[in-house]
Amino acid sequence: MASELDLGSTFIPSLYKPPSLLPISRHKQSLLYLVETHPVTIVVGQTGSGKTTQLPQYLDQAGWCADGKAIAVTQPRRVAATTVATRVAEEMRCKVGEEVGYSIRFEDLTSASTRIKFLTDGMLLREALVDPLLSRYSVIMVDEAHERSLSTDILLGILKKIMKRRPELRVVVSSATLQAEYFLRFFAGEDSYEGTSNSGEGETKGNIGSIVSLEGRMYPVDILFLDSPAEDYLERAVKAVFDIHMQETEGDILVFLTGREEIDTAIQLISERAETLHPKAPSLHPLPLYSGLTTDQQMYVFEPAPENTRKVIVSTNIAEASVTINGIVYVIDCGFAKLRAYNPSTGIETLTAVPISKAAAVQRAGRAGRTKPGKCFRLYTQDVFDQLPDATVPEIQRSNLAPMIMQLKALGIDNIVRFDFLTPPPTDLVIRAFELLYSLGAVDDYAKLTKPLGMRMAELAVDPMMAKVLLTAPSFNCLSEILSIAAMVSLQGSVWVQHNGDRKMAESSRRKFAVEEGDHLTYLNVYQAFVTRGKKDSKWCRDNLLNYRSLQRAVSVRAQLKRYLERFGIGVDETLTSSYKSADLGKPSEQIQRCLTTGYFAHAAKMQPDGTFKTVSGGLTLHAHPTSLMFNRKADWVIFHEILQTGEKTFIRDITKIEKSYLVEYAPNYYKVH
Repeated sequence: MASELDLGSTFIPSLYKPPSLLPISRHKQSLLYLVETHPVTIVVGQTGSGKTTQLPQYLDQAGWCADGKAIAVTQPRRVAATTVATRVAEEMRCKVGEEVGYSIRFEDLTSASTRIKFLTDGMLLREALVDPLLSRYSVIMVDEAHERSLSTDILLGILKKIMKRRPELRVVVSSATLQAEYFLRFFAGEDSYEGTSNSGEGETKGNIGSIVSLEGRMYPVDILFLDSPAEDYLERAVKAVFDIHMQETEGDILVFLTGREEIDTAIQLISERAETLHPKAPSLHPLPLYSGLTTDQQMYVFEPAPENTRKVIVSTNIAEASVTINGIVYVIDCGFAKLRAYNPSTGIETLTAVPISKAAAVQRAGRAGRTKPGKCFRLYTQDVFDQLPDATVPEIQRSNLAPMIMQLKALGIDNIVRFDFLTPPPTDLVIRAFELLYSLGAVDDYAKLTKPLGMRMAELAVDPMMAKVLLTAPSFNCLSEILSIAAMVSLQGSVWVQHNGDRKMAESSRRKFAVEEGDHLTYLNVYQAFVTRGKKDSKWCRDNLLNYRSLQRAVSVRAQLKRYLERFGIGVDETLTSSYKSADLGKPSEQIQRCLTTGYFAHAAKMQPDGTFKTVSGGLTLHAHPTSLMFNRKADWVIFHEILQTGEKTFIRDITKIEKSYLVEYAPNYYKVH
């Protein structure tokens, strides 16, 4: 009897609709029929129609996982892969990692019994390195394909090749927009594409595939524009939150901003202003959502708000399509998103806030009409909206293509030009990628991957520059140190915690670990200290203003990288030195600086008398990021890990001093001495 009263296991949290009410449930039979009869099925449905959570379960129930086969569902974003897997496991009454699992970079929760596997599209490409025909999967569903991420585009090209060899493989492509025809034509090849005839279900018949539309239930959303442009969209967004809170009926608010720093600032402003509300007024509960958060932190946004409280979720464009948060009635859209943009002439990839496309603006507004009629407040004018581009430029046309070309080569696709791209990449981006790979030693004069270096670089789950540093480290006797540095640099969040703008404290705690050679060696210090003192003691992290979770993650990333290297037969001689103050060591810090230069020589800059940096080509003026140790310090030459653009300024982050002579020594075909 007691078991019947155990509500936790019999009721799914009210936050979720029972699957039978989702729009997709009416289409179950016709979807299964189409998947059975066509190699490709393209599912068009709004976010929230249930396609991501239900379709894999239908396929599983229909027997597509018989004979030890599995169903793969790819997502362009890590957050989606983990949250959706958690949700589907709950519906199937299993733990994540059993029948339902997920696999994202540096985190694999699957087992031999996993039948439905959610993974990022990049991870499925990595699996193809080991299993070129992806033979363990009977169905591969490529979700959110309209986002046109670099890995999604490549994956679709690879699947088109695999289908020629595996006629029994089924591919399902889900897209939220009108790109469905485009995807179908891609798989059909222009010639065999038959005209579209609409039958009752909204399907389009072709011999290779068909398109199904699932209408999502949308309530009407009122769209409101500003009369005159906002001077500062962040402040305007916070003001809008309080206007809604004071004047509108109940319902949660979703605010779209562009990145982590903005989101943290907005949450702080909302919290501070919320304290001044009338004690009897309903309270506000602000929550962040962006990809750098840990899986647990991301789950908070899905929990219903406490009694008499309005949730305010402040998110990047991740909530635009990848995840569905119920209870949202009001959307505030700043009109911008951070996009990767690679400049082939400087060889530098920046993350820059740019105006979103009309398609994205429509997606954002749609988030408000899920549970009842909603409102979308756009922090821009109708004129601005009319001038927005229709759709976002596919990532393949604006990214550093070196990692992708390395992967294609490793997959045995040597003739990049002849590869079947959904949208071909611009020639100058391809040339630039080859130049970088050549200067790193990953490809030879014939543009073939070098053995073993190029092959190994392609297998390591880090960017080509860092891969080169890791593989060169043994020759500098600093592999153990470089592993720690690589793990620290790969964290998406920051390792430093800053409590309510207390800059002074943050500065002084940072100084305890600081090494004058720069950020990379400082990270090493932090990591070593954590492993020796803080691992068992989260209080030590709090005292030193360090993020315990991020550091735990660094430990697991490091272990994975170490496993990759051991697979190549590279042993790691673990050395723990108490500190990396250059005075105590003399030699090791120089070895690490030299080793970093072997990979990051393309990211070199010279300090100017006014404290800014100039890239070697002299074209770009860079500023040390305020979080960097090199902020307000002297150096001559430096290398850096990444570039961020905010407003007018271009910042570099994770900076280490080097000698100019290293550049010529380790990249002679990249730098010539004038």
